[in-house]
Amino acid sequence: MEKETKCIHAGYTPKNGESRMIPIVQSTTFKYDSSEDMGKLFDLEASGYFYTRLQNPTNDYVAGKICALEGGSAAMLTSSGQAANFYAIFNICSCGDHVVAASTIYGGTFNLFSVTMKRMGIEFTFVDPDCSAEELDAAFKPNTKAVFGETIANPALIVLDIEKFANAAHKHGVPLIIDNTFATPINCRPFEWGADIVTHSTTKYMDGHDATVGGCIVDSGKFDWFAHADKFPGLTTPDDSYHGVTYAEKFGLEGAFITKATAQLMRDFGSIQAPMNAYLLNLGLESLHVRMPRHCENAQKVAEFLEAHECIEWVNYPGLKSNKYYDLAQKYMPNGTCGVVSFGVKGGRSAAEKFMSKLQVAMIATHVADARTCVLHPASATHRQMNDEELRAAGVGPDLVRFSVGIENVNDIIADLAQALEACK
Repeated sequence: MEKETKCIHAGYTPKNGESRMIPIVQSTTFKYDSSEDMGKLFDLEASGYFYTRLQNPTNDYVAGKICALEGGSAAMLTSSGQAANFYAIFNICSCGDHVVAASTIYGGTFNLFSVTMKRMGIEFTFVDPDCSAEELDAAFKPNTKAVFGETIANPALIVLDIEKFANAAHKHGVPLIIDNTFATPINCRPFEWGADIVTHSTTKYMDGHDATVGGCIVDSGKFDWFAHADKFPGLTTPDDSYHGVTYAEKFGLEGAFITKATAQLMRDFGSIQAPMNAYLLNLGLESLHVRMPRHCENAQKVAEFLEAHECIEWVNYPGLKSNKYYDLAQKYMPNGTCGVVSFGVKGGRSAAEKFMSKLQVAMIATHVADARTCVLHPASATHRQMNDEELRAAGVGPDLVRFSVGIENVNDIIADLAQALEACK
């Protein structure tokens, strides 16, 4: 099936007389005829469900759809994008391990890695995504276990050279993990460029309606854990906490990573997405292929308007031919990047704040990437935990305005921008 058809049909196929829509299985537990039947589930000898903290049918249907869209082998939903990124890293890292990450990743993820996971004994080296292959290679250590980056950085809008990072990761025998939230599989499928694991904040374009928080992890099923068995004992040696199962041996390349994340991490941390949230997410996924082109079309026109406006200091959008990442965007996302535009208002931070207060259609909100146009000053909000040096490394200056272009009529969005900028003169 093509991606448009997968948005509608992938993940769930009703049988004769069954619900046409994905059913909401709003239950914590599941009944079995005997303890023997349930025991097979706990031994991972049979597929099924016994407690929603680990798995739920509704979640699996929706995860299956996202897996199909990304071209992966297995997927799981999480309670948020932050949980997805944490699980993706912690599934293969432990105290004493090291990860190479792009410095321009979302501020919340940067804080997760540099502060919270650092307290867990996992070290991160943050590299400029525009670094040379030699500079990237130098960031690796003997205990490096993964490389992490974002297809399009939030909010810096830096386009990652996925192949460069994939080549470096594979040279050192570790997987490349890509957060594909902004591009979505409609505009980019990182597995096709060498990525091994993909994460999403499904809260953004996938839901698309500011209705539900969620995350997803998708495994390509192609990384050979046994070829680097010494690096990944959690996958290649028996798990004493789960009946001595060796995940890579029992479930193969296609299922090992997600099975371990479910049976071990979801069991212990329980960051499951609620079945009702998964149902709402599926409604958003069904229109994802229709909405993303409109987001990109509107954002392109907004970026062109801003680039020509006298009150704007600078504009950053990968769809502009003047943009530093235009060629990379054309390589990885020829049909469009995302609906987010970053720019600076002349006059700096105070001018940006005044401009935002005058907007009428666009709403000031922490959220980004849904049907409604919204705006944020990251240095005062999502990235306020960073110092000036870290902000510069992340590509987030004090004057940066993140403008998430919705799917309203673009003329109304541009008129709103025009009147707000006029009021700032």
